[in-house]
Amino acid sequence: MSFTLVTTFLALLVIVHIGADSAAPDDNGFIYEGFQSSNLSLDGIAKITDNGLLRITNITKLQMGHAFYPDPINFKSTPNGSAFSFSTQFVFTIVPQVSGLSGHGMAFVIAPTRGLPVGLPTQFLGLFNDSTNGNASNHVFAVELDTIQTHEFNDINDNHVGIDIDSLFSTASQPASYRANNKNSFDNLTLSSAQRMQLWVEYDGESKVINVTLAPIAVAKPNTPLLSLSYDLSPILRQTMYVGFSASTGSLAAAHFVLGWSLKMNGVAQALDLSRLPKLPRFGPKKVSKFFTVGLPLICTFLLLLVISGVAYHLRRKWKFAEVMEEWELAYGPHRFKYKDLYIATKGFREKELLGAGGFGRVYKGVLPTNKMEVAVKKVSHQSRQGMREFIAEIISIGRLRHRNLVPLLGYCRRKGELLLVYEFMSNGSLDKFLYNQPKSTLNWSQRLRVIKGVASGLFYLHEEWEQVVIHRDVKASNVLIDAELNGRLGDFGLARLYDHGTLPQTTHVVGTIGYLAPEHNRTGNIYIYIYIYIYIYIYMGGYQFSCMKNYA
Repeated sequence: MSFTLVTTFLALLVIVHIGADSAAPDDNGFIYEGFQSSNLSLDGIAKITDNGLLRITNITKLQMGHAFYPDPINFKSTPNGSAFSFSTQFVFTIVPQVSGLSGHGMAFVIAPTRGLPVGLPTQFLGLFNDSTNGNASNHVFAVELDTIQTHEFNDINDNHVGIDIDSLFSTASQPASYRANNKNSFDNLTLSSAQRMQLWVEYDGESKVINVTLAPIAVAKPNTPLLSLSYDLSPILRQTMYVGFSASTGSLAAAHFVLGWSLKMNGVAQALDLSRLPKLPRFGPKKVSKFFTVGLPLICTFLLLLVISGVAYHLRRKWKFAEVMEEWELAYGPHRFKYKDLYIATKGFREKELLGAGGFGRVYKGVLPTNKMEVAVKKVSHQSRQGMREFIAEIISIGRLRHRNLVPLLGYCRRKGELLLVYEFMSNGSLDKFLYNQPKSTLNWSQRLRVIKGVASGLFYLHEEWEQVVIHRDVKASNVLIDAELNGRLGDFGLARLYDHGTLPQTTHVVGTIGYLAPEHNRTGNIYIYIYIYIYIYIYMGGYQFSCMKNYA
């Protein structure tokens, strides 16, 4: 019987001892050497792993986690009293998803509530958000282990330890480092090195001093703290508070682990037995996949070639459709068309769309892509030595003329050496097609008279009614267009000249088409408004140049 009681008693002692390995709380503090049997309050993506690690975040991006001691702790004897002294030690590891690129960090926290419901991930470390950051009503004390430099919060670098009081604008901060007891200088540490490290946070309630000390796992606690700040926490800490950890990830991610943790009020936190802490998973240098060594360079090369090709294509098209602008266009130019629109309208100036060709160029039928309007596009001949002068003359003259018996000039375009005029499309074509070679489309006498009267009306407007005298100088059947109502409209002003009323213009050489102008103009070169009577006889006679006229010429 006695043996049985002794055995039972020893078994209970073993159970109690095993429980003490995970957590040994008392009225003034606690110690965790692994968290397998802990009762921590977790939220977000925080989790206790199977082997007892507290993993506050994994490598999931844009997430956060919190882990708090479940019970409130007295930090004051009365609500308005002075804050007690406290001391805490914990061992942590930050393992980045990609070596050298970590985000965002973790913090030891003392808060008035269990968890931080208003906290956000990324640069806020799960502590605050845009509206709560910096509020005195937060009553939050934290020590941050920050692995991203956030200029918004005036971070000193991307690897620092900071004391935060109600705000992520650290009251004090230093680059992560430690000073061993046998050295006179600080050695740098990389928080996100996947190595185990120790941190001590201590507050002296009498001297009102906060000390923060950092060290690698194999180094005893340094006598010189990394941070030492004179600050009274009494206004910040309430009578009862919760203690725990917060961590977050951003577009860069890291797993944040706590391996052991102890805390003591009004005393020194119990030292952790490092040999009893749970083991970390194996974190070797992340093996770079073939995607980064082979695939990514190939993709980058392909994208670079694609960009170069795109730029070259754009420049080639820009060059192809490049247009020219000169001063005279500002004064005389009607609507200017884009070469690209005319190119599309005429289907690339295909031969199938060709309406006709003359001494000054070729005329194509087109449909404008913007409004589906049918137009006739004349390309001034490159072979013509007077091409540019003819082009400008036509724009200056007809560009400002408005009459029902003139072919309306809708606009123009210039591209490098190409000169283009855009007219309203005349569905019945030119008069010469009705006068000969198309017996099925001949005009009767009344229709011819209608055409002649229309051309005469247009010429009268040019000679008498406009602000200057416009001498067309090339009135012939192929330059008279017939609209849908069989009205005659005069077109092709490539040889037109403008003179003031009352003057007698004269030219040094004959222009126009021989056989369509008065014979005396062919001999003298004199220009007057009656030289066109000859063409009326030609039209009325059906387009035949009879021998007597030839002899007279």
